[in-house]
Amino acid sequence: MKVILTVLGYVCCVVGVVLSGSELGSFEDFTVIEKQKEGLLSLVENDKAASPVSSKPLMVPLTLIQGAASTGAVCLDGTLPGYHLHRGYESGADSWLIQLEGGGWCNTIRNCVYRKTTRRGSSKYMEKELPFTGILSNKPEESPDFFNWNRVKIRYCDGASFSGDGGNEAAQLVFRGQRIWLAAMEELMSKGMQKASQALLSGCSAGGLASIIHCDEFRDLFPKTTKVKCLSDAGLFLDAIDVSGGHTLRNLFEGVVTLQGVQKNLPKSCINKKDPTSCFFPQNLIANVKTPLFLLNAAYDAWQLQASLAPRSADPHGSWDDCKSNHARCNSSQIQFLQDFRNQMLSAVRDFSRSSQNGLFLNSCFAHCQSERQDTWFAADSPLVKNKGVAESIGDWYFDRVQVKAIDCAYPCDNTCHNLVFNDDLSTMTYSQSTRLTFTQLYLLSAFLMPLTCS
Repeated sequence: MKVILTVLGYVCCVVGVVLSGSELGSFEDFTVIEKQKEGLLSLVENDKAASPVSSKPLMVPLTLIQGAASTGAVCLDGTLPGYHLHRGYESGADSWLIQLEGGGWCNTIRNCVYRKTTRRGSSKYMEKELPFTGILSNKPEESPDFFNWNRVKIRYCDGASFSGDGGNEAAQLVFRGQRIWLAAMEELMSKGMQKASQALLSGCSAGGLASIIHCDEFRDLFPKTTKVKCLSDAGLFLDAIDVSGGHTLRNLFEGVVTLQGVQKNLPKSCINKKDPTSCFFPQNLIANVKTPLFLLNAAYDAWQLQASLAPRSADPHGSWDDCKSNHARCNSSQIQFLQDFRNQMLSAVRDFSRSSQNGLFLNSCFAHCQSERQDTWFAADSPLVKNKGVAESIGDWYFDRVQVKAIDCAYPCDNTCHNLVFNDDLSTMTYSQSTRLTFTQLYLLSAFLMPLTCS
């Protein structure tokens, strides 16, 4: 069966029918589908489109970690991993913000082999420079608390949230996420991070999961006198039941953990009590993270709706298509399903939120990754919970100005959201508040050639 995905048919990431080799006519079919998914997922995460708020973002060049190969810390195809660093100055000269890039996962030999041909599996295809917007911006009017810090984006090219360790010689694949993490930390320590007076480990989506997994390891790099905290943006992936009663995301995570040898690098506090796949889900990790941690998440996470809750594999007749493209088209039973998902998220953070050192910003939006985009991070019309935006909330928490436990009321009460909406004409994606991004047919064509950027 040849599967064809259009812009409205959907961000099913690396899950569902497209993962089954028996469902596809050829590897060429598989490759076309993967490229189509990548384009749409790039729109969801939107790391390729400059924020409409920031007209001229800072462009930061890529640096490859030259010594990484000696420890086997390489991308899926064996190429060197990399990062983008913009130096801090004045009051921020000794402060470090590390952001772990997101970009989905690969859970089978087949889609890991495909991933080798993208920027998510090989530094050969990584952009030579990236825009620093949102939390990474160098402008005080765009990131008032972190603009003059040393700011780093570590590129993601292993497919297991920087946590795998293994390989497949027959397929010429190496799974070295954990080693990449260690090599990147060693490199940055040598660049001055060892002298940090304060540090923040952040990440979006798959990088947000990685920031939870590695949070305590990050803390252990520094002396006790260094102020160290962690931020997970859109990384609260839930072990949820999909619309067919199945476990789409659990099946995906099980493949990642098994294929890439993740178990050995997961926290022992979880592994001693639960199976390895369960310990890849943040809900089973966050209560045991010792380092102060902030969870930033949309209660109706757009990626999880598309890829975990209602992927095509769980909804073969497309009854969720309208709802997934625009939340305003969801019927009452679909809204109730999504409210149940939100309730599951609230339950997952209940014990975590009781700790005074932890922070929360859970807004009732259909969004994904809100710290990287300028319009959702810090702008005149940014999303608010209790009249406070994302940047201010995270700054208040990091600098201990006030405790932050911001949990929004249930949909549809929040009119400040920048909800992701995919339009019927297939040429635009809008935010349902005031921000509009227009993608011409030429952009969509180029977007379909982008590598995987979901979660």
